[in-house]
Amino acid sequence: MEARRASELECGTVSAAVREHLRKLCLHEFPCGTGSWNKSRFLPQTWRTWRELVPREEDTVSPGEETEEALLGLVRSHHSPWALLTDSSDEDRFLRELAIQNPLVLKDTFFYSYFRSLRVVDKKVSHVDKDLLKFLKLEELVLSANRIKEVDAANLPPTLKVLELYGNEISSVQCLCTPPPPHLQHLGLGHNKLRGPLESLYLTSNHWPNLVSLDLSFNDLTDLQGLMVNLRTLRRLRLLVLQGNPLALVPYYRGFTIDTLSRLCVLDDITVSPNEKHQFRGLSLSGDFLAHEAQLVVNLGNVKGVLDSSIFHSEPGPEGPFITYNYYVTYEFMEEEEVREEEYAGVLAEIVKPSPSPELFVEEFAEEFVEEAEEEESPESGTANSVESESTLVSAESAEVPRSIDSAEELAKLRPRVDPRLFPSPGTVLFSTVHMPWAEVIACNYEMQHTFKDLALLKAFLLTGTTVTIVEEKIVSWPLVPPTVDSPLPAKKGKGEKDQKGKKEKDKKGKDKAGKEEKESAKERKGHKKKKDFPKELRQDPPILRVLGSGPVALEPLLLGEPTVSTECNFGVIRTLESDKLTLARDLKKLKKLAKKEKKPPPPVVFDEDYSPQPLTVEVQVQLSQSRSVAEALRASAV
Repeated sequence: MEARRASELECGTVSAAVREHLRKLCLHEFPCGTGSWNKSRFLPQTWRTWRELVPREEDTVSPGEETEEALLGLVRSHHSPWALLTDSSDEDRFLRELAIQNPLVLKDTFFYSYFRSLRVVDKKVSHVDKDLLKFLKLEELVLSANRIKEVDAANLPPTLKVLELYGNEISSVQCLCTPPPPHLQHLGLGHNKLRGPLESLYLTSNHWPNLVSLDLSFNDLTDLQGLMVNLRTLRRLRLLVLQGNPLALVPYYRGFTIDTLSRLCVLDDITVSPNEKHQFRGLSLSGDFLAHEAQLVVNLGNVKGVLDSSIFHSEPGPEGPFITYNYYVTYEFMEEEEVREEEYAGVLAEIVKPSPSPELFVEEFAEEFVEEAEEEESPESGTANSVESESTLVSAESAEVPRSIDSAEELAKLRPRVDPRLFPSPGTVLFSTVHMPWAEVIACNYEMQHTFKDLALLKAFLLTGTTVTIVEEKIVSWPLVPPTVDSPLPAKKGKGEKDQKGKKEKDKKGKDKAGKEEKESAKERKGHKKKKDFPKELRQDPPILRVLGSGPVALEPLLLGEPTVSTECNFGVIRTLESDKLTLARDLKKLKKLAKKEKKPPPPVVFDEDYSPQPLTVEVQVQLSQSRSVAEALRASAV
């Protein structure tokens, strides 16, 4: 018996799963069924006739037996060890109580005639067998979350009105059409693998004349116009669910569907209003002029809680180094191969091309850095390399840069310095805001519109989501030419002597005047030399990048029908109380200088003792373009 049950379970049939479920209900074990706990109530008819001649009270039972009420209490009480699970169906509870009240009726013929609904969910079923035809009154069959790839429609009871096959591996509706249950009113095929334009051919009134509700959500259907042509033949269709399919990402999806299926009452669990029908009237006639593409708009708002790293550096001298910091935000987004950078010209964005691999990036950068060092060979190069680095992309902590990379070991030393968060994931492009200096609130004011023609790839990307990263860019600059040392100017003095010799023939008064003017010009030159002479031309080291915060942004709500995903990414606190005090002191110093220049009193120094540093955050919004009228749909397609 056990071997037979194991073989049936291995086959993964529906009937085997039903029998296993009935076995777990323990309908023939205490407190159900018949046994020593209730044998006097279910003796053979001859014994019952003899016992009825013996006078006894009706409420008394034999020693060692339980009353019917006591047995029912054991299966109904939530604290009883024989109680059913909380998620058990009403049919399961009824069968348990029936097995106490009248266990002799629980035979196969009873089960086949009793069940009107069967729910076999997540039981690893892979085959719908012909034993289902034995259920003569079955109207609802739920086979969700199993491993079904095909369904033999000949094995489905003709009395079915509801068939749910959610979360299986069905790749085509064709298997259900040979022939389908004639009275079916609801068909649920969500979260399967339906794809291709031919699937709509099996969704017509020829196969489903009585269909009222159809759920095709979260498949890979892409042809909206072709699907609507066939669904129009379903005269009784009132409820339709298509969200989660790539075809639902086009801006005109809802309007085109409502106008094509004029009898539709509910689309994607949202009631179709009379106003919607009016706004999209006539849109189905313009199907050939509608672009088969989706549009998403990405907005990046304010960045808060950024640590100003410049407060840890003193003011540079004439010899440098001159250190500046910029900050920007990057995000990953899918792009099609034919999209070029020229299409984003004039937009406030910069596209970072994906590198073939981090190793190649480090090797190319190292070669450029070595060539630059060999060409210049200046004293400042050693100083540049000794600057302390805070980067995870390129580190300059080493005292010397290797002249060549001849071994894998040297390359491996550079490889750990590459932060993978600074590179896009495979199949994506890294977009970036403009680089901006530090501020208490950095307003990115970034907006970018993305257009996609491959809707299936876009769906896969939205399920994965994007990653938003805040990056600090440190730029170290050095004088291109070392500053000159103060020295006397003999040439100019010689020139002055020649001038004096040329004026010997002049009178003494003219000589005194010329000497006085020469002394004044020498004093002016000497005064200029005392001031700091900062170089105008600088050379920059490769930028040092550091990731301040990075995290995912879920975009799946766009597939669920939400028009916008708006969130504030919180990367935690990176500032400290000491760093904020240094920033405040620097700002007060600037304000005091400004107040002194404008002859105003200096601002008061105020610092809240209960102050806590602000976390690092960035505002992110991703919007899926949706048309609200016929005019908007046609305008978007024209653009």
